[in-house]
Amino acid sequence: MDGGNRKPLAALLAANCISTAGTSLTLIGVPWFVLQTTGSAGRAGVVAFCATLPIIISAVIGGPVIDRIGRRRISVASDTVCALAIATIPLLHYAGALEFWMLCALMALNGLVHTPGNTARYVLLPDLAEHAGTTVTRAASLFDATSRGARMTGAALAGVLIALVGAETVLLLDAATFGASALLIAAGVRGVRAAEPRKAAAPVSLRTYSHELREGYAYLFSNRLLLAVVVMVLFMNGTDQGWNAVLLPVHAERELGGAPQLGLLTALFGAGGLTGALVYGAVGHRFSRRAVFTVCVVLCGGPRFVVAALTDTTLPLAVTMLLGGLAGGVLNPILTTMTYERVPQQLRSRVSGALTAGCELAMPVGGLLAGLLVESIGADGALLALGAVYTLATVSPMIFPVWRTMDDRPSAEERVEAKAEAGRPA
Repeated sequence: MDGGNRKPLAALLAANCISTAGTSLTLIGVPWFVLQTTGSAGRAGVVAFCATLPIIISAVIGGPVIDRIGRRRISVASDTVCALAIATIPLLHYAGALEFWMLCALMALNGLVHTPGNTARYVLLPDLAEHAGTTVTRAASLFDATSRGARMTGAALAGVLIALVGAETVLLLDAATFGASALLIAAGVRGVRAAEPRKAAAPVSLRTYSHELREGYAYLFSNRLLLAVVVMVLFMNGTDQGWNAVLLPVHAERELGGAPQLGLLTALFGAGGLTGALVYGAVGHRFSRRAVFTVCVVLCGGPRFVVAALTDTTLPLAVTMLLGGLAGGVLNPILTTMTYERVPQQLRSRVSGALTAGCELAMPVGGLLAGLLVESIGADGALLALGAVYTLATVSPMIFPVWRTMDDRPSAEERVEAKAEAGRPA
């Protein structure tokens, strides 16, 4: 393949990297902004709830929309609206006009449009990997590694900037990253067939839209392994949302010294994730997916909740976050490759939307619950309670037989049969 064929993949990776770095700024900047302006962990949980509930709505209904409008256009529009929504928060604050309900509404808008953009970039990856002459496994590992590297950089930058210039400036920088991501996708992925609207799609109607929506969910429910992944990740994402939006910011503010420590810990988790993704991309094909996944999924989550609850200094949690990130970095390349192997290209947008909706279903509850638990039983009790939920979820690959099929590579005939089964009326 010539160098020109690699440009769309490079543009996708660069845009996703910049957008992910900006998301890290939001992940730290918004909770800190709420804690500093309201002093309430409960209100931080409410903002997290408002930010994540629309994610579920857009993921539930968004798959067919992505195909009809086009993956490139959806990605550009998503980043553009996110830039405007995030920038409005500090601008209203500077003007003295920001009310709490406005903050909730703007974060809800950000959540509503952010997920379709992420999904559009995600489902483009296999086509752009083929366009660039590389394997899906390598492209997926690179995609995850760059995302984690961006998350690490964004988190470290957020912690420093909050301490130096305030959370409001961090949010303005976040808005700029969304704008840059939109420009990269608009210019770099132009002319790629898989990124454009589906010309052969049936005329738009409620009936055809409902059929396409059902097709994605039917395929998901017909594949027991993908369904098991969704159920487990649902609980992981829910508790992670409570950790990121409430528990870690509260712990950093009350016990560890402030925003720089929060940024450091989040960056260390990202650094571990980057290393894990790169190592798995280089040598992971030599090992059993299920064995590696089973060990890493247990190590990536529960321990950090326990260490945070039992210690009040940065070092023990920093070591735990680094090791947890290392284990967590292995997970997404495995799950991404496994999903691409099992889902036909023409169903990827719809099935990815269904997967996203299922995996993120508990996120609004996780953030809200964490805030309520901190207010009622204290931060340490909340950490232990949600850590227990996380640990129980991640032991499922050791228990349920369906996880033994992780190492299977479905044949093309099996995928066609599953697609046909998903398309049959109930």
